[in-house]
Amino acid sequence: MRTIQFREAVCEAMSEEMRNDESIFLMGEEVAEYNGAYKASKGMLDEFGPKRVIDTPISELGFAGVAIGSTMTGNRPIVEYMTFNFSLVGIDQIINNAAKIRQMSGGQFNCPIVFRGPTASAGQLAATHSQAFENWFANTPGLKVIVPSNPYDAKGLLKSAIRDDDPVIFMESEQMYGDKGEVPQGEYTIPIGIADIKREGSDVTIVSFGKIIKEAYKAADELDKENISCEIIDLRTVRPMDHEAILNSVKKTNRLVILEEAWPFGNVATEITYQVQSQAFDYLDAPIEKINTADTPAPYSPVLLKEWLPNSEDVVKAVKKVLYK
Repeated sequence: MRTIQFREAVCEAMSEEMRNDESIFLMGEEVAEYNGAYKASKGMLDEFGPKRVIDTPISELGFAGVAIGSTMTGNRPIVEYMTFNFSLVGIDQIINNAAKIRQMSGGQFNCPIVFRGPTASAGQLAATHSQAFENWFANTPGLKVIVPSNPYDAKGLLKSAIRDDDPVIFMESEQMYGDKGEVPQGEYTIPIGIADIKREGSDVTIVSFGKIIKEAYKAADELDKENISCEIIDLRTVRPMDHEAILNSVKKTNRLVILEEAWPFGNVATEITYQVQSQAFDYLDAPIEKINTADTPAPYSPVLLKEWLPNSEDVVKAVKKVLYK
C-alpha cells in the first residue's frame, strides 16, 4: 500500500476513469494549463489534451450549463469549481437543471455529471470564501452529496461518482489537498451512501464528515486517556445518508454527538438529530449534542476564526455533557 496526497488521489480517480471512458471530460477554471488551482489535475492536459481537459472563462453559470447540456448528448463531464463558494454563481444550473432533468424529461435523459471542488473554511479567506454548502445541495432531490475526509475515501468515492448516472456534488477542502494516506495501486471503488466506522467505541457515538472530523479524532484520543470510549462514524456521503449505521451505533452507545463545519440552523446535524430521535429515541440516555460554527459569517482574523470554528475542545465538552449530564 503506497502513501499519496489527497490531490493525487483525486487526480488518479479522474485519470483512471477518463482512460476507460472517452465520454468523460474535465472542465473548470485553471484545470488545464495551470494543472488545477490546487494541482488536483496535474498532468491531465498532457495526457488527455485540450478537448478533454478544458480551461473555462470565469463564468460558473455558463460552464455549468455547457456541461449539463453535454450530458444530454452522451457525455459525462466533471466540473471543477475553484471553491464551492463560486458555485453560487451557477447554482441555478445545478438546482433547476442538473437535479431535475431526469424527472422533467420523464426519464428520457439522465444527467451523469460531477461537480467537485473545495468547501467550507480554508484559513483566512474571509466570509464569502469560507462557507459550507453541503446541506444546501443535500436539500435538493436529485442530487447526491459526497464529502470525503481522506485520500483513500476520496479516490474510491470519486470513481463511483463519475460512474453514477445522476448528478453528484463532490466536496473537498483546500486544507486537505496535501493530506497523505494509504491508497491501493489497484482498482477499487467505494459505494455511495455507505458510512464508515473509523473508530470503534462503546460510550458515545460521534458522527462527522469532511476535514472537521480530524477534530473528532483529536478529542477521542484525549478522552481515551480518561477511559472514555468514542465511536467515530464518518458519513462520507451526506445524501443519500446512511441512517442505519448511525442508528446501530447509537443503539450500542446510547449517546450521540454530531460535529459539522456549518452554521447551526437547518444543517446536516439537524437532519441526523431528527432521524435518531424519531427512530431510536428510547435508546438515548442523554439529549443529542451538535457542534457547529458560530452563527455568523466567517471572520478574517485568525484569533476570531479559531473561536468561530468547531475544535477538539468543543467535542470533548460535548461528549462529557452527554455522559455526565
